[in-house]
Parts: sequence; C-alpha cells; structure tokens
Amino acid sequence: MTVAPTALKSQPWLTDFVLLAAIWGSSFLFMRIATVEFGPLPTAAMRVAIAAAFLLPLVLLRGLGPTLIKNWRRVFLVGLFNSGIPFACFSFALLSITTGLAAILNATVPMFGAVVAWFWLKDRPTGSRVLGLLIGFAGVALLAWDKATFKPDASGIAPAWAVLACLFACLCYALSASYAKRYLTGLSPLVTAAGSQIGATLGLALPAAWLWPTRLPGKSAWLALGVAGVLCTGIAYILYFRLIATAGPARALAVTFVVPVFAVFYGVMFLSEAVTLWMLLCGAVIVCGTALSTGLLKLGR
Repeated sequence: MTVAPTALKSQPWLTDFVLLAAIWGSSFLFMRIATVEFGPLPTAAMRVAIAAAFLLPLVLLRGLGPTLIKNWRRVFLVGLFNSGIPFACFSFALLSITTGLAAILNATVPMFGAVVAWFWLKDRPTGSRVLGLLIGFAGVALLAWDKATFKPDASGIAPAWAVLACLFACLCYALSASYAKRYLTGLSPLVTAAGSQIGATLGLALPAAWLWPTRLPGKSAWLALGVAGVLCTGIAYILYFRLIATAGPARALAVTFVVPVFAVFYGVMFLSEAVTLWMLLCGAVIVCGTALSTGLLKLGR
C-alpha cells in the first residue's frame, strides 16, 4: 500500500488543510454544547441561519446575487441535504454518543460518496477501491456493533439510533455531493455555499420553531451556536473551497480523515469524554477503507 509521493511533501495548502480539519473537528464540540439546551432541530436551524447571514453579504458584495437567484431551486435543495438534515442528525446523535465517535462516523462520507457516485453517476470503482469499500463498511459494522443497543441511555436516546442518525447524515452528504457534481458544476462555490445555507435555514425553520425550547438557553449555548455558524460553517466553507482550488478535490476530501483526530482531542480536553481502544481501532479501519475506496491510497506500486 502506497501514498502518492507528492502528498508527503510540504505544500502551501497544508496550512489551510490542517486549519480546516481543526475547525471542523471543533464543530462536534460546539454542537454538543448547544444541542443540550436548544435541542437537535433548533441547533441545526440556528447554525445554518447564522452561516447564511455571514455568507450572503459576501455574495452580494461580489455581485453574485443574480446568479444565486437564477439557481436558487437547485442550490436550496443541496443545502437541505448537505447541511440541514445532516446537522440535525448529528445534533440528535450527540445527545447520546461522544463527539469523537460522531466524528469517526463522519469520516465515512467519502466512502458513501464513492457508493453513490457508482450507482448514480456510473463512476465504477477499481478493484482496490471496491476492497476499500468492503473494509470501510466492515469497520463501521464493528464500531456500530459496540453500540448496537436500542435501549435508551441516560439521555433518553438509544445509542444505536444515534449511530444510525450519523450514518444517515453521511449518506445525505454523499447524495448532495453527487447532485452538485451533476447539476451545479461551474457555479461559483460562494454562491453554492451561501445558497445552500439559506435553503437549509428555510427547510428547518418551521420544525425548529415548533420545537424551540421553552426555557431560554444560557450564554454558553448561544456562544457555541455562534461559533458553529460563523467559524465551523461560514469560514470553514471559504477555507474548504479555497483548498479545492489550491490542492484539488481529492486532497480537500481527505480532510475528513483528520477531523476525528481533533474531535477526539477536543472531546477529551473539554468534555472529559472517554476514548476506548476499540473505538480507535475501528476508526483506523474506517479511515483506511475510506482512503482506499476514494483512491487516496492504492495497493501496489
């Protein structure tokens, strides 16, 4: 098994890569803090609303408003599947499972993306990529087996439902990626980013209002939401699209493999979460399988 030699060399994009991984790793921490007081749907809705408020002025300042209006249907739909539903699923899951476990499950996004692209876009994987899919899904099965109980825990949510919610969120990410590749190619990344957050906000507005907490959340929950919206969504999107431009989509996608490292670290440091050897081993299997399935790792020379 080998890694492309160029991936081992220091590159100008490396700073953006590490910074983005650190920011997205922290998103699980901030969502965990917010969802305890806001609830899953209000947390997700506020996160995308804050991100939309941050990104929309940038679109208007660059004169991209007409482009956004012209493509609003497709961009809004992507937002629902790329932000709205996944954020709600992860917010729900974080009430029961640790931030580190959620981040490890999130690392399966490229693997789900390869499967969706295979069936939808007819992007047939090679033998080594198929092997990677099998390895990756085996890692998910082993990790999920450790949480395979539908008996509610102290949070009132069964860990198995939390794991399934994370995996469904990853599937939504994969579907939106293939949809964007087919229908949004050539569209300004900033337009896609801002429009998707607006679409997600509109999609979550009514259910979030219905489930809005009766007790006003504290300052820490509001601060966590603000950071998740501006830093982990708005600024992170800008970094992500800049990384695509400077390093290519394959390297940009690989950031999901590094996110769990930061998420586990933040969880241990700030939430006193426990990290088991089984979780780390399964996470390594998932990351290796995902890297193979996306072609970032290759068998042979």
